[in-house]
Amino acid sequence: MQSNICPVDVISVCSANGEIRPLRFRMEDEAHQLLRVDIDEVISTRPIQYVGIEAHIFLCRATVRGKRWLFELKYTIRTHCWCLLRKVY
Repeated sequence: MQSNICPVDVISVCSANGEIRPLRFRMEDEAHQLLRVDIDEVISTRPIQYVGIEAHIFLCRATVRGKRWLFELKYTIRTHCWCLLRKVY
């Protein structure tokens, strides 16, 4: 599993009771091309809290360029920022 934290653009939905769910994200690949990743499944969600920072970690699955990806997205509540934490190609 590769570990490198990078900020990403995410499109997500928020339910009526405040639950957030990522739908797709956009990142830059190794060739510096923008890559759009449609999330097939959100496997699990877990809240984390460290040093006063509240966040949610989403374990997701997607198919990108014919390969299955398993990756973690982190959403920081206070700053409304999304980061790609880890991914498997």
